[in-house]
Amino acid sequence: MKRSWIYSLLVLTILLSLGFASKRVLSGASRMTSQAQAAANSQTITIGGEPVITLTRPSPADKTKPQFLEAIVLPGRGMNLLQLKAWLPGKGEIDVIASPGLADAKQLLDNGDDEFGNRAFMLGSAILLPYPNRIRGTFSPDGKTIETTVAGKTLSLPANWKGKNPGAEKHAMHGLILSAKFEDVKYQDGPAESSASGIFHAGDFGGHWPSKTDVSVRTTLKNNALDIVVATKNVGSEPLPMAIGAHPYFAFPSGDRQQARLHLPCTLRAPANNYDDVFPIGQIVPVKGTPFDFTAPGGAPLGTLFLDDSFTGIQRNAGGNAVIEITDPAANYGLRILALSPEVKAVQVYAPPDKNFVAVEPQFNLVDPFNKKLWGKTDTGMVLLQPGQSVSWHIRLELFTPAAGAAH
Repeated sequence: MKRSWIYSLLVLTILLSLGFASKRVLSGASRMTSQAQAAANSQTITIGGEPVITLTRPSPADKTKPQFLEAIVLPGRGMNLLQLKAWLPGKGEIDVIASPGLADAKQLLDNGDDEFGNRAFMLGSAILLPYPNRIRGTFSPDGKTIETTVAGKTLSLPANWKGKNPGAEKHAMHGLILSAKFEDVKYQDGPAESSASGIFHAGDFGGHWPSKTDVSVRTTLKNNALDIVVATKNVGSEPLPMAIGAHPYFAFPSGDRQQARLHLPCTLRAPANNYDDVFPIGQIVPVKGTPFDFTAPGGAPLGTLFLDDSFTGIQRNAGGNAVIEITDPAANYGLRILALSPEVKAVQVYAPPDKNFVAVEPQFNLVDPFNKKLWGKTDTGMVLLQPGQSVSWHIRLELFTPAAGAAH
């Protein structure tokens, strides 16, 4: 009897520890809890060698209002957001982000990627730093790098991208953490919010960037909001140029891209040479009176307009926030993107007419920000951190119903 009682107590203790732990640590020396859970759950999926995190919220109590339900985060690939799910009245559960499912994403990222990790910004919502967007330079003979000047220093950057046209110029694209594995990863599902956080000791990004950087990311999911905060700190001894952005593909629930609308609080645009290279020409022009004017309350329909454009001249609300809105009238759906960091100076928008998404990318910088021949003395948005200094990028997503959503 005594042995039976002790055995039952031991089994109960194990079940409680596995099933009701509200906080988990996913990497580093404290990974024991997640490993025990993985052993007990054959459904556990890793991407980039690290367990995928799924943050969850309860089913909506009021099914007449939109609500976030789930966020999938990838600690093994830059703490990127793979998917965000929501409840939408009249449609039920929807994917806020146009992205493949978890199994397909694993195949693409773990087995179908290239040496640069470019797949990271082709799906979900990738975090981009220390330079979102394009940087040009002198192409190396081996075809792997470009040489360019960054904050007065000559550096070698991965030549990881080029246009599709014959002879398109290779260049550096979307930063240096596309394949980063984050450490000290923690996550929890609580009554008020669900969150995931981690840190990446980037150093000098493999010799590609000045000084040394620590990167921390925290993703917080609530019923009515998703917050992503990316903080970078100069932990080296030299000045550190820094810009931060993201690359989310936002889906239209109706599937009707032409009637979907975009509101951008941006009065200026930096035109590109063409939509294959998408290199800036060094000009900044007003959007008023052009097809690129999305400043009106409620925005303007996307129609058949192709977009791969850098917008600037951001107008902020009374709280100091830049407010972008995507609406899908046919689905009675609205998504609000708030750029809460004052360092966000530009928004890249990518929207092919034949795709059911719009990529809205709030970022610190204009494209090719160190190109003095193009920009001269123009402030291109790069932040220069002295040793010990930090800067953060903070974005919040909110759902709203267009009929009730007021212009901000």
